Amino acid sequence: MKLSEILRMALGSLGSNKLRSALTMLGITIGVFSVIGVMTAVSALRQSVESGLSFLGSNIIQVGKFPVGINNDGANRRRFENRRNITLANAQRLTELLDGYTDVICLKTFDNDGVVQATYENRKTSPGLTFGGTNEHFLAANQYAIGLGRNFNPSDVELARPVIIIGQTIVSRLFPNETPLGKLVKVSGKTYTVIGTFLERGSSFGRSQDDILMIPVTRFAVDFGAARRSINIAIQSPSQDRYNETVERVITAMRIVRGLRPEQENDFELFSNDSLISAFAKVADAVSAGAFVISVIALLAAGVGIMNIMLVSVTERTKEIGIRKSIGARKVSILTQFLIESVAISVAGGLVGIVLGVGAGNGLALMLSASLVFPWSWALAGVLVCCGIGVGFGFYPAMKAAGLDPIEALRYE
Repeated sequence: MKLSEILRMALGSLGSNKLRSALTMLGITIGVFSVIGVMTAVSALRQSVESGLSFLGSNIIQVGKFPVGINNDGANRRRFENRRNITLANAQRLTELLDGYTDVICLKTFDNDGVVQATYENRKTSPGLTFGGTNEHFLAANQYAIGLGRNFNPSDVELARPVIIIGQTIVSRLFPNETPLGKLVKVSGKTYTVIGTFLERGSSFGRSQDDILMIPVTRFAVDFGAARRSINIAIQSPSQDRYNETVERVITAMRIVRGLRPEQENDFELFSNDSLISAFAKVADAVSAGAFVISVIALLAAGVGIMNIMLVSVTERTKEIGIRKSIGARKVSILTQFLIESVAISVAGGLVGIVLGVGAGNGLALMLSASLVFPWSWALAGVLVCCGIGVGFGFYPAMKAAGLDPIEALRYE
């Protein structure tokens, strides 16, 4: 028999049992969907993280109390919580020690105690704003820009002036038809004069970057206290070539600020773009591994289902096989037909799973404002695995069909 005729007969057999074929495909579809969906979402988020860590500028080193990716287990978390806070005095002293070495040293702290809301006259924003204190280097260290008005200047920080820079979400809600400059807004019970607005930034990972309000870090300490707050410090290296030198200098200066003896370990953490990407990569790898394990189990179960259905098909078509053998069909033709049926079911289910998985993964990425991707390598691997499952789990039923004795097969019914 010609291969085209074998293929036509195999697909015709599947078409005559549409519901059974569709249900058999479903197991493969679920397994492939789970791994492709997760891998698509992870790939999109990983690409977005690597290309768009927007809250860190170029060559930025961050100094903080907690490390990146701290585990939530009690003992480990308590160890870092028991560290001394990095106080405003510590941050100011570090700035003095690094004076003349770099031009960008950003101090910042945020209100993590409650739900922040801003009001102006009879208008108010939705709660949940990002509110904090910083200095004049916030723009350079966090890749923000001024839309209207001006940035903080050193005297605003030194004199702890009650001034504020607001994001576009606040502008559109409180000042839809007027300029916000010079107006008085109330935040967490305190009143500040608007001196500038941030240019629109859009969303990142599903969270708006325009619902932000910043005041001088010294004013923040006056209005909301400094005892329970730790300052985060962002230092920009003068150049990429001097990055490692800057790291060493920052560690040395910070140990001096903290009064640590030579034998004492650091009671602060340094991290950068690379460390944040690495922390995300660990989480992504763990999620990918979990999805892979689940998918392997689902595909194995689907493979067993394919074998079972093909064995049922062989039993149902015993007389047909006997007739074909009696008029000269060779074993290889029958073997090929049943293998084609098995592979066709498996690959069709895999292709549906790939399409659904890519759609679901990119849908999640779109919700989180991440870039869209198509995981070509995983899709190709999915097709090859489905082919392997079709051949592997369909081979025994195909061999059983090819090995039937034509006389016994004709007597079957």
